[in-house]
Amino acid sequence: MWAKGVEPLPSFGDIGSHASILYCDENHAVRAVVQRVREASVSVAAEVIATCGPGLVILLGIAAGDEGADVDRLAAKIARLRVFENADGRFDLSVRDVAGEALVVSQFTLVADTRKGNRPSFTDAAAPEVAEPLYERFCEALELDGLVVARGVFGARMDVSLVNEGPVTIVLEA
Repeated sequence: MWAKGVEPLPSFGDIGSHASILYCDENHAVRAVVQRVREASVSVAAEVIATCGPGLVILLGIAAGDEGADVDRLAAKIARLRVFENADGRFDLSVRDVAGEALVVSQFTLVADTRKGNRPSFTDAAAPEVAEPLYERFCEALELDGLVVARGVFGARMDVSLVNEGPVTIVLEA
């Protein structure tokens, strides 16, 4: 049920207000935007720090209350997500099936709450000290599933460049 009373996380400064917000305990969910790409890269301070060839770019948002089992489940789902065409042109192959790569970028803005007003609230995002280990666990789960995984820099301001093939973009929650 909806409850009242969560204060914004101190690490997000004035992104959230100091007023109470409405939230739902069952509403936490690690979220991912998955894009099928021909190629992608991520840069920090104008320096390319990670690239991937054909495969997936995964923007990952960790919410407060997310746990290891949540990121494990989402990583397994994405590794098996059939968004690549077979010989008949049907979505029937996963990134594993096509020996594709993955570029994973942390993005707390995916858990923004925009129900009230025009300014997104990020109070549902996990604190960085909670989110970073879960982000790393997600990447490691993909690697254990056989994927080559490139990573953005957690918490950094990044420029992500990609060629979205299709385009194919899927939003997932665990």
